[in-house]
Amino acid sequence: MDSLSFRNQQLAKRVELLQEELAVSEAKGKKGKSKGESPPQHGMQTQNVFDEDLQKKIEENERLHIQFYEADEQHRRQEAELKTRLAQLEKDSEQHQAVVDGLTTKYMETIERLQSDKARLEVKAQTLEREAKECRLRTEECQQQLRRCQSDLNRQVKQSSSVIQEKVPFNDTKFSDYNSLNVPPHNRRHQLKARDLAGQALSFIQDLVAALLNFHSYTEQRVHIYPLDSSIEQISPLNQKFSQYLHENAAYVRPLEDSFLQLHQSITEDTVTVLETVVKLKSFADNFSSYTHFLQKILPYQLKSLEEECEAPLCTAALRAKNQELQSDMKRVTSMFEKLQNYINLLALPSVRQDAMPQSSTSAVFTQLAACLHSLHDAIKEMSKHYNQKAGLEQELPTVTQKLCTTSECLLGSLGSLNSSTGKIATFFSNNLDFFTSSGYSPRGSTAALNPLQAESMLANKKKAAAYIHAIRKPRPQSVPYREALSNRRILTSSTESREGLTQQVQQSQEKIARLEQEKEHWLLEAQLGKVRLEKENQRIADLEMQLAAALGGRPNSQTAAASTLAQSHEEVETELKATGKETTLCTSLVGMLCTTPTVEHVGDEESREHLIKTHYMARVGELTTQLQISDSKAVHFHSECRALAKRLAIAEKSRETLSEEVKLANQNITRLQDELATTKRSYEDQLSMMSDHLCSMNETLSKQREEIDTLKLGSKGNAKKNKGR
Repeated sequence: MDSLSFRNQQLAKRVELLQEELAVSEAKGKKGKSKGESPPQHGMQTQNVFDEDLQKKIEENERLHIQFYEADEQHRRQEAELKTRLAQLEKDSEQHQAVVDGLTTKYMETIERLQSDKARLEVKAQTLEREAKECRLRTEECQQQLRRCQSDLNRQVKQSSSVIQEKVPFNDTKFSDYNSLNVPPHNRRHQLKARDLAGQALSFIQDLVAALLNFHSYTEQRVHIYPLDSSIEQISPLNQKFSQYLHENAAYVRPLEDSFLQLHQSITEDTVTVLETVVKLKSFADNFSSYTHFLQKILPYQLKSLEEECEAPLCTAALRAKNQELQSDMKRVTSMFEKLQNYINLLALPSVRQDAMPQSSTSAVFTQLAACLHSLHDAIKEMSKHYNQKAGLEQELPTVTQKLCTTSECLLGSLGSLNSSTGKIATFFSNNLDFFTSSGYSPRGSTAALNPLQAESMLANKKKAAAYIHAIRKPRPQSVPYREALSNRRILTSSTESREGLTQQVQQSQEKIARLEQEKEHWLLEAQLGKVRLEKENQRIADLEMQLAAALGGRPNSQTAAASTLAQSHEEVETELKATGKETTLCTSLVGMLCTTPTVEHVGDEESREHLIKTHYMARVGELTTQLQISDSKAVHFHSECRALAKRLAIAEKSRETLSEEVKLANQNITRLQDELATTKRSYEDQLSMMSDHLCSMNETLSKQREEIDTLKLGSKGNAKKNKGR
């Protein structure tokens, strides 16, 4: 565009110059005409030259205008293309910016998550380091304990080996023949487990017996109802015989429950339960054999009865197929009972003859018995399913009665209970197969069977051991509970009357008792002296009475008068003594307080004075003794209080030391936490610096991208200008 505008300006100037020259030439031509005519040929040539030149310039100008127009159109097209491209680039730039912003936020979130993960991992690493330290410490302790245990075990092995070498001259467990003579220990846990299992089996046997009774009874009712109803017409002789046999089922089924109940009652804590000693198992096996023979006896009648049902006029092909399936089921169930009979008889043989079955075959018999029980359960399950299908087909018959439907439902219920009971028995036997196959009683290190003699010896030894333990057992004295003991100890340590204070008080009390004993002896002597004096006074009074009586002895009236006068004189003396006792005087001095009492005339002055001084000093000594006792008790009390305070002070010092140690530990923990906080701060600062560096790098990349976009824009503008110039 610039080159075109420059070219236009140049052409315009050239046109102006040509016009000026043309104007000048025209002016000169006019002047020449006025002066004179110039040569026409020269003027025409000049005019032709100018015309040709002007024509060329016009054509060139036209061509240039055409080129300018084309260049302008091309410039507009390029400008539109560049504008669209610029819009596309701006759109791409915005998209790139959005992507960059999304990546920035994503990376920021990733950085934050990584920082949180890093902090969490640092904390986890610290905890793992602490746990590793603790594990190392525990490992060292365990290694030390292992060393100690190894040393203890080595010492015990040495001691045991020395004891064995010294005390055991012959080891009979090395030889099976000798070891079989040893009596095994009584296994109380085995007995309790056996009794528990026998109780469970008894409940299952009772359910089985009830189900079998119901099954046979409802089968008998069905025989009387179908295919012929006995209430309307007579049934066939075969079904009559079959019904008669079924009516006897209780005589074969009930003994199973009774014999197993006796077996359960024979297993107690004070017995030995193994196959060789369980005698009641033989009676159960016999009863089971009789029931199996009963099943074998009624099996042909069952098959014939089903054949009669098939020969009935309303029997369909489906019913015949179900009756044939039931026949095969009956045969299978009877064969399973025969197998069970054989295995139970095998298990009952050792109780009759010890060497009837080897010990190694016992586990195989129990295993086969468990498998046979599962097979019996499967056979009864199939029979119940087929009978259920048969009952459904019978209900579709037009001649079916309500009595037959009810009997069929009851028979199906009995088959269901029989199925559940056999399933429970099979599961119970399989779950406890390990207990049944294990040898609960055998000499140590031997696999030989236990004979009845060894069982009797074992029970005798058990009774002797129980009696010995009962004899040596002594009741433990009642101990003080732990909390009460702690409270007593606390009271003992913090009480004001500690042991030493109490011993001092006891010593002082003993001294007081000794002093009081001395005083008691003194007062006993004083009492004896007073008693002697009283006897002397009584003697003197008696002498005076005798003298008075002798003086008045000539006359009886005079005697009575004398007696009366003597009594009056005694009363007067007593009243005077009382009066004188009330009229006491008090005298105080520096020594103390003296109590004086006027005496009778016949009492001597010396004795009265000595008596008064003695009583005064004894009262004074008593007062001082009481004061001394009070002061002693106070001193002991204060001494005990001081000792208690000293102990409390010692306890407070100990608590202060413990608290100071706790404060030290708390300070150490605080310093450790401060260090951890500083490390976390440093880590966070490092992470923030890394983030800032990352942001700076991202800003640099963004600025570079912007610069590249600007350069692309400028390059597109330059290309557009070049295209316009072209």
